[in-house]
Amino acid sequence: MTRIEFYVLPDADPKGRLLAACRLASKAWQHELPVFVRCQDERECGELDALLWSFRGERFIPHNLHDEDPMAPVVIGLDQPPAQPQAVLINLAQDLSGHLDRYSRVFEIVNQEPHQLARSRENFRVYRRQGYDPKRVEL
Repeated sequence: MTRIEFYVLPDADPKGRLLAACRLASKAWQHELPVFVRCQDERECGELDALLWSFRGERFIPHNLHDEDPMAPVVIGLDQPPAQPQAVLINLAQDLSGHLDRYSRVFEIVNQEPHQLARSRENFRVYRRQGYDPKRVEL
């Protein structure tokens, strides 16, 4: 069964969610796991793409937008199905992916912005109703 983890940030900075996504993507890639980062919209896809280029100055994180290369080690997209089986999903969108069964792990990144926090709490409950056992991880 897919493992679900909610990574909880201590503040409400929206860029913190993107930086956490970069750290998690880098760690999964270092463990040779394919990664799909699911963004809320095209604007966020572009922001994350730009951030991944500069995130680790000493080490490049190979990535691409889904429309350009769905087989990249780290793929940035919306809710396209993953091209690689058993990938890690980093979910920055407000709702759950329609492709949960295609991922081995799902990382939800939560900050303290009230609207985002409320959506994450609802997602936590939905995961539980669907039979998953989500875990909380403090960052």
